[in-house]
Amino acid sequence: MDEDIFFQPKKSLGLRPIYKCMAMEKYTDILTAETGLQAWQVNKTAELLAQGATIPFISRYRKEMTGSLDEIQIAVIRDRLHQLEELDKRRDAILNSIREQEKLTPELEKQINDAVTMAVLEDLYLPYRPKRKTRATMAIARGLEPLAKMIFLQTNIDVEEKALAFVDDEKDVPDADAALAGARDIIAEWVNEDARARQKIRRLNERKSILACKVAKGKEAEGEKYESWFDWSEPAPKAPSHRLLAMFRGENEGFLKVSIEPDEEEALEMLEDMFVKGRNQASEQVQMAVKDSYKRLMAPSMETEMRQLFKLKADAEAIRVFAENLRQLLLSPPLGQKNILAIDPGLRTGCKVVCLDKQGKLLHNENIYPHPPHNKRKEAAAKIQSLVNAYDIEAIAIGNGTGGRETESLIRSIRFPKDIMAVMVNESGASVYSASSVAREEFPDYDVTVRGSVSIGRRLADPLAELVKIDPKSIGVGQYQHDVDQKLLKNSLDDVVVSAVNAVGVEVNTASKELLTYVSGLGPVLAKNIVEYRNENGPFTSRSSLKKVPRFGAKAFEQAAGFMRVSQSKNPLDKSAVHPESYHIVDAMAKDLGVEVSDLMKKEELRKQIVLEKYKTETAGLPTLKDIMAELAKPGRDPRKEIEVFEFDPSVKSIHDLRPGMKLPGIVTNITAFGAFVDVGAHQDGLVHISQMADRYISNPSEVVKLNQKVMVTIMDVDVARKRIQMSMKEG
Repeated sequence: MDEDIFFQPKKSLGLRPIYKCMAMEKYTDILTAETGLQAWQVNKTAELLAQGATIPFISRYRKEMTGSLDEIQIAVIRDRLHQLEELDKRRDAILNSIREQEKLTPELEKQINDAVTMAVLEDLYLPYRPKRKTRATMAIARGLEPLAKMIFLQTNIDVEEKALAFVDDEKDVPDADAALAGARDIIAEWVNEDARARQKIRRLNERKSILACKVAKGKEAEGEKYESWFDWSEPAPKAPSHRLLAMFRGENEGFLKVSIEPDEEEALEMLEDMFVKGRNQASEQVQMAVKDSYKRLMAPSMETEMRQLFKLKADAEAIRVFAENLRQLLLSPPLGQKNILAIDPGLRTGCKVVCLDKQGKLLHNENIYPHPPHNKRKEAAAKIQSLVNAYDIEAIAIGNGTGGRETESLIRSIRFPKDIMAVMVNESGASVYSASSVAREEFPDYDVTVRGSVSIGRRLADPLAELVKIDPKSIGVGQYQHDVDQKLLKNSLDDVVVSAVNAVGVEVNTASKELLTYVSGLGPVLAKNIVEYRNENGPFTSRSSLKKVPRFGAKAFEQAAGFMRVSQSKNPLDKSAVHPESYHIVDAMAKDLGVEVSDLMKKEELRKQIVLEKYKTETAGLPTLKDIMAELAKPGRDPRKEIEVFEFDPSVKSIHDLRPGMKLPGIVTNITAFGAFVDVGAHQDGLVHISQMADRYISNPSEVVKLNQKVMVTIMDVDVARKRIQMSMKEG
């Protein structure tokens, strides 16, 4: 690469345009050491990212350039590059600051340039950072720095005699004791600002600090839900994410007091070994200063740093769990294009019923009142039967909220003239959607109850297409999502949504603006332009016709085209995940066999005659060619599984129906670091603790279950008052 080349990443990647080759060489060394990847893989991935390529595009259509790196590996490179850039940005600022003070030595400059973490960088800068008034700066202003230097040498001197020389009433140094106290304040600050000392104490904290938690004074009754941690301690490095986040939440709410500290004696012994060099009067003064430095300055500083460090680790784990749950939910099996009757259940207010056509268009809505206090069950059943006949309904979606089980029972009691699939649908977040600007734009003439019912029905048809309209945090598959770093959470969840949308692909003529927004290379503006162009000019007839959309340039087309399907196109490849840049390869394959491209897609015997090596080019190697062959076999294949019909045990309607020992079918609704929550139809999810998930030891619940998975559980304990249900999935 030319050393003068600057790559220009899009802002959406979170990267600044500073990918100069000299910087990349340093970054490459760090990334290869951390990831185990080859230098060329890191460099080429960085180059593609900086040119504006998206992670799904690189992973799917640039395998030869990266050595077939997957989305996770590419994201690691992207995120680490951003961290290194921020580190360099801070490094430059620190160097400039010390230079301006005329205190930058060659040795210090090398130390700063060699720093690989922000903590080390800040340690080196600490002595040169502009200070507010401190006890040390006030002592220096009173002329006591020479005394501090004299004592710090720890020669065999009479410290009180030396201190008397600094007594000065005008400088507020009335006696020798005051002079020595000021000198110790200065030494304490030197100890605190020593980079080696801070690094040693930091490592001690990282390895041996203790997480301790106490109840806040007078908050015992009010903070009862945190009772488990009223008197708790454990090694901080081993504390699980969910426990640490729970403690921090309790502290933020004023119920708990949390500390993260190492053994004080061990820390002091470590510092004394570094700074106390003799056994004389001066050394005694230094020892006193070291103790003061640790207790007053370094320990509080390090505790703040450790709280941030362990919080960051806890956040990362919670976000990982949330992201994995979200991915599984987004990729839930779709029913597909069916005429659907959807019901948002309710008791006192009745059930809102809507009828949707195969494209999800609202055809009809009304209320039924089958449950108490109205009890119009017969009228409701007759109305449902009438609507099923009138709108040729093929499936019924029932929200799993209040009244859901009762409504499911009603539906299953009705004898329809044909088989009608009835499915309980997780309605978490439906109320958020129904009150959103997106819903108001879609249904300006309908209230929130209608919009919520439509969302439930559309979730059955295509969970992904509907869930992208909702803030992922509102979907209800996370843990402590409001306690973690919100920027990190948003970035991670956005990555998941982008990955899921592009893994499935999008039908350009039916996709909503919200779904199109997540397509590789698009974003809100182009998504809106596509919908407006479609509305004004009719359906797109080919992928190439997308280029007519305003602002849909060559780069956007390159990034997006492979993930967009045009089912009405005459070119069969437009319905597949084969990228337009590779159409000429498929055309050549068909021409060599004397057949049409459509024939290749229909007949396996023709595809078997193709010798892939014959079609290799500089840009299309075997990985791309194998992907093309897989697409020809199943064009536009949907990676999602087929939907399964599930029924709860009819004897269970509420938590009051549960008894220990009962074996019940259930659906996994949420997965956490400590177990999984399962819905058995009792209006209250139960917990299968990680220790009860399998007969063998497991460290991660996702080893055993996935979101929305159908499982059999045994009820172990029921606490009706606290609404807690303990379950087991063990076979014994």
